Amino acid sequence: MPTTIHAVKTGAQASTQAVDESTTATSQPKKASALSVLQLTSILRSLMTTTVSSSPILLGPSMAIMTTLAHSTNPLLNPDRNFVLRYFLKKTFYAQFCAGENEREVRQTIDGLKAIGFRGVILGYAKEVVLKDDEKKNLTSFDAESRKEATAEEIRAWTEGTLETVRLASAGDYVALKFSGAGLQALADLTKQSPPAPALADAIDGICQLAVSRGVRLLFDAEQQAVQAGIDDWTMTYMRKYNKSDQAVVFGTYQGYLKATASILSEHLRQAREGGFALGVKLVRGAYLGSDPRQLIHDTKEDTDKAYDGMSEALLRRQWMAPLTPDSDAFPPVSLVVASHNAASVEHAQTILASGMAVTTDVAFGQLQGMADEISCKLVLDAKMAQAATQQVEAGVQAYKYLVWGSTGECMKYLLRRAQENRDAVQRTRSSRDAMVAEVLRRFKGVFGMA
Repeated sequence: MPTTIHAVKTGAQASTQAVDESTTATSQPKKASALSVLQLTSILRSLMTTTVSSSPILLGPSMAIMTTLAHSTNPLLNPDRNFVLRYFLKKTFYAQFCAGENEREVRQTIDGLKAIGFRGVILGYAKEVVLKDDEKKNLTSFDAESRKEATAEEIRAWTEGTLETVRLASAGDYVALKFSGAGLQALADLTKQSPPAPALADAIDGICQLAVSRGVRLLFDAEQQAVQAGIDDWTMTYMRKYNKSDQAVVFGTYQGYLKATASILSEHLRQAREGGFALGVKLVRGAYLGSDPRQLIHDTKEDTDKAYDGMSEALLRRQWMAPLTPDSDAFPPVSLVVASHNAASVEHAQTILASGMAVTTDVAFGQLQGMADEISCKLVLDAKMAQAATQQVEAGVQAYKYLVWGSTGECMKYLLRRAQENRDAVQRTRSSRDAMVAEVLRRFKGVFGMA
């Protein structure tokens, strides 16, 4: 009998424990899907673009069409002149990657991203120039005297567009600018590593001063290697003028896929230390695989990943560690934008920040609008969870979306580079596609109470 009673008690205890565990499991809220913050139209549009980008059959013809539209001088192939073409692009690829054509559309897009939970945006004016090989050669014999009026108009248009971009941004946002949009004179000077022409120098100062007054920070974008050394020189000039001792206003862009980037970054860190200003670093993998010389790029993706993560960790820890060039003196203050679509690199930086090992705390994370949304939205969700746990509005990572604005025609070269980037990162694009498929299925099941 005692054995029987013991068995009954044991069974009852086990049953009670099972009920308690079941109750606990059902009472705990299910973790939300990161992509649940996006509208269904955004999910479906992302699914369309990632399906095209990850398909060997669809990608080739799509790239050919995009290349033609980006470089054609035929009015019928200019979206700003062809209403039918403009309408199609505006509702598909343009809507996926761009903010809008005017102030109303841009502000609506920005407000929508901030409502989702993004800390802010990185906003750029779309106008840029991507040089062909013969154009690069012609810049060395550029005749400034013969085209003064054209140069003045190019600088004026670029300046007005960039100033308007700063006005569209709010305090805490970033504005990205490309010097190639300032015209042939700027490109020729960059190629020769000459200072900007007086009119352009005054324009850049005006842009920097407006940014300071509005609490906006400036990201000087990297471009093709034909002009990048000149961009680095200009960037450091304006960092010295506008960056503070503990926080950056002007940021340079460092491309992790280039073999020389670690040594260039090391030299810039030393210049910042000696100049007494914080170095602004936007760390990217690189977006000019289609035009930069292959021998300048890391031999394998693994080498690029190692270089990127190594530089990210060194900047976060503020330590002279590989792949940076060793230095025995102090590490300067750094403001950092971790601009990556690689989930492992984002998690690597997040882990360092969460562990308390990071000395650099002025850190933002950014992904391009319309790309890597599964990573961006997870950053937003993580920040919301940190804020709920600590009851602090500023808790969690600062997640940003990078997007450009301008007419559909002005955005074509930008859209082409996004298509090329997706082509060169097929595995990542497939991961994004699969994430979108899973989210569509989750929402479909939810309609029938199956989610």
